Amino acid sequence: MNPDFPTYAPSDEHEMLRASVRELCEARVAPFAAVVDEESRFPQEALDALVGAGMHAVHVPEAYGGAGADALAAVIVIEEVARVCASSSLIPAVNKLGTVPLLLAGSEGLKRRFLGPVARGEAMFSYALSEAEAGSDAAAMRTRAVRDGDHWVLDGAKMWITNAGVSRFYTVMAVTDPGVGSRGISAFVVDREDAGVSFGPAERKLGIKGSPTRQVILDGVRIPADRMIGAEGSGFKTALATLDHTRITIAAQALGIAQGALDHAVGYVKERRQFGQPIADFQGVRFMLADMAMRLEGARQLTYHAAVKSERVMRGERVADLTFVSSACKTLASDVTVDAVQLLGGYGYTRDFPVERMMRDAKITQIYEGTNQIQRMVMARQLLK
Repeated sequence: MNPDFPTYAPSDEHEMLRASVRELCEARVAPFAAVVDEESRFPQEALDALVGAGMHAVHVPEAYGGAGADALAAVIVIEEVARVCASSSLIPAVNKLGTVPLLLAGSEGLKRRFLGPVARGEAMFSYALSEAEAGSDAAAMRTRAVRDGDHWVLDGAKMWITNAGVSRFYTVMAVTDPGVGSRGISAFVVDREDAGVSFGPAERKLGIKGSPTRQVILDGVRIPADRMIGAEGSGFKTALATLDHTRITIAAQALGIAQGALDHAVGYVKERRQFGQPIADFQGVRFMLADMAMRLEGARQLTYHAAVKSERVMRGERVADLTFVSSACKTLASDVTVDAVQLLGGYGYTRDFPVERMMRDAKITQIYEGTNQIQRMVMARQLLK
């Protein structure tokens, strides 16, 4: 293994990063998490704190003005932010999701033009793949891009786009050759300021209410041809390759939510008394805690393992099982949080305790960037190759 990046275990530098992010989040993100959820508003306080500390997009390479942190460091940042506020963790997570297509397939000119503002905290970068009739079946998209001289003209509507309206830049997948299926899909960079770009109303959601989810509407959006990411027709391949990397960031988000829920549950069962003793003394409660912690730690180790494989691929190595491990860690990590509510009993079902919010937030990690049912299909396909 290349000695220039971490082995499977986090290094001392990674643990120092974790401590730094946790301290920042406890002080400047956690105090606003409940009100951000209650008011369904963007967590501006978190964005300001993360940008001020350089934690909003640590994955951007140094060549483009970023910190150049490895994939494991990015996972740790997202995990620690999600531990106190899942909505806020989508700031670094979606910045990575939107920019990975450029890192994988973009021209040097595109990288220099669009990664710098993200690295400096001047802009956020979202990812626009799904449509109303093209969710799990993303290749069925209808958004079109038609060549017009030195430009492309985009028409269509992208659905369920995280941080839409707040982000300045968008990686947009569109059909450039409608006759050849997924091989006719190309990827583009769209700017919020481009004429013809608008946004639908914010979705009313179960969780992650502080992260706006909206349609991105493209009405005759005319962009220069050099804003295509990679070769014409390579967009769907780039989209799938991107998700191999960014499913790991969703696993990190799920880990953070679950860790926050477990931390609250442990504190609660030590204080809550029934039948004359703390409920932590009851064997049934201890078994639930042990099972939750066991699943959480297993998911964490698999996620870190996947992050290191992701880093190897980003550095040009061939890693045959990245698709499998990224699907596996996302699926495993996203199924942990629910038991925390059960441990708090009736109190856990109320908004007086944060585990209610955490359970609602955790649900989306079983759905976006590929449902857990789709992930199982992906894993099985990898096994049966």
